[in-house]
Amino acid sequence: MSPDRMKQLLTAVASGETSVEEACAIFRHFPMDELKESGQVIARLDTHRRFRHGFAEVILAEGKQFEHLRQVVARSLEHGNDFLVTRISPNRSLRLKALFPQLIHAQTARCLYYQKNQDLPGIGKVVVLCAGTSDINVAEEAVITARLMGAHVETYYDAGVAGLHRLLSADDLLRSGRVFIVVAGMEGALPSVVGGLVDKPIIAVPTSIGYGASLGGIAALLGMLNSCASNVTVVNIDNGFGAGYVAAMINRLGQVEGSDRVESDEKSRTDSSFAVSLTPPDPDILL
Repeated sequence: MSPDRMKQLLTAVASGETSVEEACAIFRHFPMDELKESGQVIARLDTHRRFRHGFAEVILAEGKQFEHLRQVVARSLEHGNDFLVTRISPNRSLRLKALFPQLIHAQTARCLYYQKNQDLPGIGKVVVLCAGTSDINVAEEAVITARLMGAHVETYYDAGVAGLHRLLSADDLLRSGRVFIVVAGMEGALPSVVGGLVDKPIIAVPTSIGYGASLGGIAALLGMLNSCASNVTVVNIDNGFGAGYVAAMINRLGQVEGSDRVESDEKSRTDSSFAVSLTPPDPDILL
């Protein structure tokens, strides 16, 4: 249940439009809705999550029996809130969409989701970058998550350090982001580079992409954890969802009532703000 829905319900009770009994019936699954199979609880939906965090509980499909997943999705739809299913296979997505056509499948992100109003504009700006095309699956999981949580998201893919000029050409994007998600496998160097160029939070996502000594993403994870860029923080290997969720929450903090706080007036920015320049510094300054 969303805060707005709760206010509407309480207002209706206060005005007499809704009886106390009717309100109690609506609140019966608040803040938890139990799903049972053969008398055993298989899931406890946290229906209070949106009220606390601003977004409904996210469903991890990986490891769940299909029937359990079907029941959780069906009950989530009954509650009427936007929700997200992560790490779902194409086959399971097709089966669930056949049962619930209102669901949307984001195949690259390996996500399935329900969004009541798809025309709402996003707020702020979350920028998602990835080092290589092989990292796009994880990056897209972050994109879908942040967008569902109300963020305006822009992407810039295949900008790894092996061709650093590709990143430097994204000058305008690097200037305008409110929070950055940087996804990389191999040695995981890209978040440190971006962190050294911008004055905003960087959420680094190591991926499991790489050859033998990358150890399934551990090399990238350790490299990011040891970043010397102080604005870099790190989530788990391949955890695009976690990065997107936190980025959307940080992005929301930058929102002011009735307006967007992203600095669009370059005159208000100091010389310490990021500016790409390939011009060598004045030697006199270095003396």
